[in-house]
Amino acid sequence: MLTGIYPGSFDPVTYGHLDIIRRSAGMVDELIVGVLNNKAKTPLFSVEERVKMLKEVTKDIANVKIIPFEGLLVDFAHKLDAKIVIRGLRAITDFEYELQMAQTNHKLASDVETVFLTTNLQYSYLSSTTVKEVAAFGGDISQFVPEYIEQKVWEKMKHRRRV
Repeated sequence: MLTGIYPGSFDPVTYGHLDIIRRSAGMVDELIVGVLNNKAKTPLFSVEERVKMLKEVTKDIANVKIIPFEGLLVDFAHKLDAKIVIRGLRAITDFEYELQMAQTNHKLASDVETVFLTTNLQYSYLSSTTVKEVAAFGGDISQFVPEYIEQKVWEKMKHRRRV
């Protein structure tokens, strides 16, 4: 059985992420979407919220599991007996960073390979940061995220304005 990991912050999950998830799920027997708990960042959503949202928007993909993690990706991969890490690339700037990370991960664990998928052109500009920035100014994010995620973003933005 081939297990792959698609790691990320997913804060929030976008149509670009979902495109990579669907395509990756077709390449492996089991796809683990690893939701990173990065203590160096202040995310809009908690890890638990991001896991719940990802479970909701991927519930129709039978071989996808959503699992939070922290620490080294290669340790997470070993724990799950995953042999490949899947990363999405939007632009050359992504490639430079992702190549460095893939090479570092390969040095740490030569049994875990990184596979790069180029993003569908219609999502090549899209990032979670873009979604949050547009939402912060009240812009229309419906073209960037599923309706369920859009509702969660607006709830969070409304709550943040009150705080």
